Amino acid sequence: MSNKLKWISEELNHLHAQGLYNNIRTIESPQGAWIVVDGKRVLNFCSNNYLGLANDARLRDAAKRAIDQYGAGPAAVRSIAGTLALHRELEARLAKFKGVEATIVFQSGFTSNLGAISALVGKDDVIFSDELNHASIIDGGRLSGAKIVRYAHNDAGALDDAIKKEGDREGRPYTRALIISDGVFSMDGDIAPLPALVDIAEKHDVMLMIDDAHGEGVLGRGGRGIVDHFKMHGRVDIEIGTMSKAFGVVGGYVAGKNEIVEWLNQRGRPFLFSSALTAADTAACLASVDILESSTELVDKLWENARYFKSEMKKLGFDTGKSETPITPIMLGDEMLARKFSARLFEENVFAMPITYPTVAKGKARLRVMISAAHARADLDRGIEMFAKVGKELGVVR
Repeated sequence: MSNKLKWISEELNHLHAQGLYNNIRTIESPQGAWIVVDGKRVLNFCSNNYLGLANDARLRDAAKRAIDQYGAGPAAVRSIAGTLALHRELEARLAKFKGVEATIVFQSGFTSNLGAISALVGKDDVIFSDELNHASIIDGGRLSGAKIVRYAHNDAGALDDAIKKEGDREGRPYTRALIISDGVFSMDGDIAPLPALVDIAEKHDVMLMIDDAHGEGVLGRGGRGIVDHFKMHGRVDIEIGTMSKAFGVVGGYVAGKNEIVEWLNQRGRPFLFSSALTAADTAACLASVDILESSTELVDKLWENARYFKSEMKKLGFDTGKSETPITPIMLGDEMLARKFSARLFEENVFAMPITYPTVAKGKARLRVMISAAHARADLDRGIEMFAKVGKELGVVR
C-alpha cells in the first residue's frame, strides 16, 4: 500500500481495537416492524420510521403516479428548471400544517440546516448553539463563517449568560445573532425548553431556529411538532423539518415568515446548487401530510407503544436516560459492551445498533431503540424479552 494512505489503515485498525468501528449492515426489505438485514428477518428497533409510513401503500401509489406524470428525476436545481408544481403544492401544504406563513423544501433535513444557517448569518455574526445539537447544525455553522458559541445542553440560563457576554443590543460586537437548538435531541430523546428559549430570544432581540427533525410527526397536535406542542406559534423564527423520519420518505424544509423563505429562495445554497427533490419523493410526502391531517391514530399509537416499552424496560432495571419521547436509549457506557450487546440481540433476531463515539461522547455508548406505530404489542414483548435475556447474560441487569 502507498505510504500516503497508510494512516487510513492505522486509523481503521485503531477503531476496531477501541470498539468504535461501525459495521454497516444491509437492509434487504421495505422498512417496517420486521425487516430483512444481511439475509436475516429481524425485529426492527433501529429505523426512524416513527409512524410506519415508509412502506405505506398510499405513499407508494402516490410516488408511482408522480413518476408516470413527471418522470424519474428533476434534471435541474430548483432555481433554474427544477421546481415542479408538486414542490409548490408541498410547500403550501406544509405551511398550513405547521401554521406558518411559508415553507421552502430542500433535499434533506441536513441540507435544510446547511442552507438556512449559511444564508442567515455570516462572518460578522454569532451563533449560540446547544452543545448537543445535530451534526448538520454544527456543519451549517462552520459553513456560515459565523462565530459559534456553544452553551450547556438545554440550559436556558447558560444561553442567556452567553448572549450577555457577547454583547447586548446597545453594544454587540456582531451584526446578527442566531440561537439554534434541536427540538428533540436524537441520541437522548429529551426535549428542548422551547418556552425559555423563546423568552431569551425575544429579550435579546435575536433570531431563534429550532431543528425539529425528531419532533415532526411525533410532538404536537397530530404530529405538528415542538412549536405546536408548547403553543409557541409565531414566536419561533425558523423551524427546520425533515420528511425522512415520521413522514417516511426523504427531504427537508424550512418553515417561517415569508421574508425568511423568500431569502432562502435567493440565497439557500443547496436550493441553488443541488438538484431538486424528485417528483416521486415529493408526491409521497404530500400523501404523508394527507394522512397526518386526516387522523391522529398513528401518532397516538406511537406514544402508546413508547410508554409501554419504556415502562417495561425500566422495570427490568435498564437505564433509559432522560428521554421524554419515543426515542429510547439503553445506556451502557462501555463501547465494547454496546457492540457485544447489539451482536447478541441480532443473534436473537432483534436489530438494535450500538451508538458510540463520535455520534455520542466516549463512555456514553448505548443502544438506541426507535419505537414505531408499526410495532404490535407482541413485537414489543418479543424485544423486551430478548433485552432481558441478553442483559442478564452480560450482567447489565439482574
